[in-house]
Amino acid sequence: MTPTIQPVSDSPNQALIEEVAASEGTVMLIGGADTGKTTLARDILEAAGTDAAYIDADVGTTTTGPPACVGMKLIDGPEDLSTMSQADELRFVGSVRPERLILQIVVATTALVEAARRQARLVVVDTTSAVAGVVGETLKYHTVEMCRPDRLVALQRGSELEPIIGMLRRFFDMQIDSLPVRTDLIPTPPDERWEHLRAGMAKALEPPLDTWKVRATVFAPTLPTGLDLERLDSMLVGIHDGAGRCLGLGVLEHREDGLRVHTNVASQMQGLRLGSLKVDRDTYEVQAVNLRRTMFGLEDV
Repeated sequence: MTPTIQPVSDSPNQALIEEVAASEGTVMLIGGADTGKTTLARDILEAAGTDAAYIDADVGTTTTGPPACVGMKLIDGPEDLSTMSQADELRFVGSVRPERLILQIVVATTALVEAARRQARLVVVDTTSAVAGVVGETLKYHTVEMCRPDRLVALQRGSELEPIIGMLRRFFDMQIDSLPVRTDLIPTPPDERWEHLRAGMAKALEPPLDTWKVRATVFAPTLPTGLDLERLDSMLVGIHDGAGRCLGLGVLEHREDGLRVHTNVASQMQGLRLGSLKVDRDTYEVQAVNLRRTMFGLEDV
């Protein structure tokens, strides 16, 4: 059945949007910060109208789901576009800095792309803004390697993405479109970007929160013998069910008799995955930590 394509308002990429929206398969969007990836993804989803899915892998500036997670949103009508922040499924990464956890981002994105393909005709993947140097190229290479998109759209200023585009052309057989960044885009100030992160964390940990005492055996990675549990105070955790899905976020609290987790998604909790962030439970400010160093009592650098 041929999908009905909805017109999108005054986009300079209207032809590409309509072509992608009418297609089947997976399209991946890459670009640096403030290049319009999310706007383009939304335009494609709006044009598709139904039978589509959005994968938000931009863990630091999330649109769907909480920070430090990859989220999936199924699009079956206009009402879904108006509730993009509410994820249908999550995978926990544990950091908002891609350079910290490349493996976790690739695994989480791949898992949700596979889930989306089982449920939607068209899958749109919005990636992180890490595009430069070894980190950017490694992350994009392995994300493409595992997700195998049918089409890749690169939004770039000047020729900034040519190293990545050239690399991907050499190693993968897929259509690649390169688009200039829209001149009317206004960069997001750093303080506004930080406030977006804080607000996302506040929403994910919005009261009322349940408080549960947790055993050392419920964690991944496993807590080392003799660990000073006080080191895990304020650590971010992913709340997981027994089927590999992340239900939401929680924050640990250390007390004299052990650890507590504060969360609003505890009803199906089977295990906790440790992240690489500490969260202030009052202000929702976040601090990046090195999990391995924290676990073994070394100072973070």
